[in-house]
Amino acid sequence: MAFVPVVRASVSDLVFGQLRDAIVSGDYRTDDPLPGERELAAAFQVNRHAVREALRRLQQLGLVRVSQGGATRVLDWQVHAGLDLALSLVQSGDVLPVATLVRDMMDMRACIGVDAARLCARRADATARRRIVQTVEDFADLAPDLTAMGEANIALWRQILQGCGNTAYLLAFNSLVAGALAVAEVPPARRAAELLDVTGHRRLADAIAAGRDAEAAEQARSLLTAALTAPTRKDSRA
Repeated sequence: MAFVPVVRASVSDLVFGQLRDAIVSGDYRTDDPLPGERELAAAFQVNRHAVREALRRLQQLGLVRVSQGGATRVLDWQVHAGLDLALSLVQSGDVLPVATLVRDMMDMRACIGVDAARLCARRADATARRRIVQTVEDFADLAPDLTAMGEANIALWRQILQGCGNTAYLLAFNSLVAGALAVAEVPPARRAAELLDVTGHRRLADAIAAGRDAEAAEQARSLLTAALTAPTRKDSRA
């Protein structure tokens, strides 16, 4: 028998989700005050503790500014929020469509990956270079299993990010792979061209191993933009 996972959410989760969506969708504008805790508790029919917890999470995401004894005011999320908001918004496709978030995250992944490959070719030590070459060979052995190749591909790029020596890039990468490309399952067909390009991955590894930074960047660009130009399900029916 196949069981369906049970989605569990606390009361504060539900309050948080509705307030987050109202802010991101523009129902509340920058510097607007939110209703007070008592008013929100009455509107949601919850206790004030649940409201306070929801407001705390909104503040952590950069969506509101909570003032002790004063009004809680809405911040401009496009100025103050970070990647954590994107991860949270996957639960609200009506606010920012999941397909749009996936596209945007894959754009970011390509930008970071290209420069990380360039820096890795310049900065990585000999041990890191050898490890990257071996990891690509292990990755190639998994073809054509796209699921296994996808997991191995993450391991490969983690090594490239570590080898590039840029901590900010590495932390952004960690956020991007917290889910499947950060926010949702990407259809295998969207990444098949990238994952099955074993020759391209070998060229990338060879360029990094030989310290050819411009070539490494160009090869990374070729691999990481393949998914961006792949047809969507709607396109494939046309």
